[in-house]
Amino acid sequence: MENFIVSARKYRPATFMSVVGQSALTATLKNAIRNNHLAHAYLFCGPRGVGKTTCARIFAKTINCAHLTPEFEACNECESCRAFNEQRSYNIHELDAASNNSVDDIRTLIDQVRIPPQIGHYSVYIIDEVHMLSASAFNAFLKTLEEPPAHAIFILATTEKHKILPTILSRCQIYDFNRISVNDTVEHLQHVANKEGINAEPQALNVIAQKADGGMRDALSIFDQVVSFCGNSITYQSVIQNLNVLDYDYYFKLTDVFLENKVKEALLIFNEILNKGFDAHNFVGGLSSHLRDVLMCKDPETVQLLEVADSVKESYAAQAQKCPNDFLYSALAVINDCDMNFRLSRNKRLLTELTLIRLCQLTDKKKNELSEEFALPPIELIPEMHLGQPDAQQANTAPIQRAVASNAQPAPSSQPAAQPTKRNVVTAPPPISISITKPPVKKEETDTRTTVRSQQTEKQDNNFTVDSLEKAWKHFATEIIPEKTHAKNIMLNNLPTIESKHKLKLILDQKLQESSMNEVLYDLTSFLRRNLMNDFVEMEIIVDTTKENTKVMSPQDKFAKMAESNPALLRLKKEFGLEID
Repeated sequence: MENFIVSARKYRPATFMSVVGQSALTATLKNAIRNNHLAHAYLFCGPRGVGKTTCARIFAKTINCAHLTPEFEACNECESCRAFNEQRSYNIHELDAASNNSVDDIRTLIDQVRIPPQIGHYSVYIIDEVHMLSASAFNAFLKTLEEPPAHAIFILATTEKHKILPTILSRCQIYDFNRISVNDTVEHLQHVANKEGINAEPQALNVIAQKADGGMRDALSIFDQVVSFCGNSITYQSVIQNLNVLDYDYYFKLTDVFLENKVKEALLIFNEILNKGFDAHNFVGGLSSHLRDVLMCKDPETVQLLEVADSVKESYAAQAQKCPNDFLYSALAVINDCDMNFRLSRNKRLLTELTLIRLCQLTDKKKNELSEEFALPPIELIPEMHLGQPDAQQANTAPIQRAVASNAQPAPSSQPAAQPTKRNVVTAPPPISISITKPPVKKEETDTRTTVRSQQTEKQDNNFTVDSLEKAWKHFATEIIPEKTHAKNIMLNNLPTIESKHKLKLILDQKLQESSMNEVLYDLTSFLRRNLMNDFVEMEIIVDTTKENTKVMSPQDKFAKMAESNPALLRLKKEFGLEID
């Protein structure tokens, strides 16, 4: 039985022309070979699986080729090319810095650099995952990297450029590799499928490319996995089933349900999605991406921003014609709020369901017309009636004050009436009369209702005692905070002090305690405001570093301290010849 070779190795590019998605970089390297402008050190950096090590091998093979083609590609016929293809070349050396990251490994490499090549012109040293080298190894490598022998060329490859010392970066030509686009990945997967005799739907390959997230090696690995599941026929349904990807149809159906204001159907579709094992947060992210793609299809110039199959683009374009712009803008804002609050929510399913309900109500015309029809017209109040009142309180008490003004008789006054403040007043339409018989309301009852409503809108600012603070503090620590939380023990061992009517101060010993308390600070402050009936309570956390830096006393220091207060200990030590250990 013939050994199976994974597609990532079997179809690894062997020439610059076969490299996918890095045309600018490969053109630069070919021009350097054509003009004989070869640097002594290169740094290839970028995401995983985009061709860094592959390009390094092709570059090393090409510069040692004895008979370059007119396109400045390796000939694959000379001795140097054959040795490279058969993996017996002594001119190209690869070092894995993840497992050879010590100073001794670099010193061995430096000794090896001195040996000139036996065949070809250059000795090429490819160091993969170079960011894994230790700081000492980097420093030992600096001099050789700056002034190597004429025959030596170093190619460093890494996925994390920010971890490399600036002194190393300054000695290299830096090439940043890009993520491979979905279209380029689909074309390459189609090429591999044709070579292997596999029939693959373009929409299925598009899902694989999106799942790979810009990495060709990941895309080929997923392709092999899907082939093992589907055989020689890869369909869209089999791919989403194997990769556990949510079908596009769910998002299209949900958007139609939102437009028709069908709350029940939206909740049932979401329940079906959860029953299939999909995570609610991933669903929220997928729905936001779907609505974004629908918005992109509203304009022919932005359709090109979609990275989906052509058949799916038609579905997006058809749905974009049905979705008003205002709905899409509001829906994206609602979904974005849900995404930001998802991590903090304790009942994540309820949060998602409320979001779906809000989306269904965005185009509820009947509800919006009814709310506008029965909206109360604005009231122009006399200045004496609202002096010193907050704006929110004026808005809430306006209907009651209008009723009082209509029932009360005007009182004669010898003083001239106060002139109202000049401001723009919009004339409201007359209120709609509703034939509902209601018993007359006495003036005293009306005043009482007005007072109650005003009190409900005002913020609480009550005094509280140390006992009530301690009771609320311990209740939050024992009942509200989940078990195995560091903040729970901190709160049970430390109590805040009352600095003023609105300010509490908590003194801690360590910075670690401060970070743990900051995680629950928002919930704790809200809880204390409710229980202490004071909406202005604020918590200040201070770390007392003097306790951290307190010197640890030795046994001799402890004995000397005790002897200061009790000199009899010195006589006891002297008479019995005791020693302090």
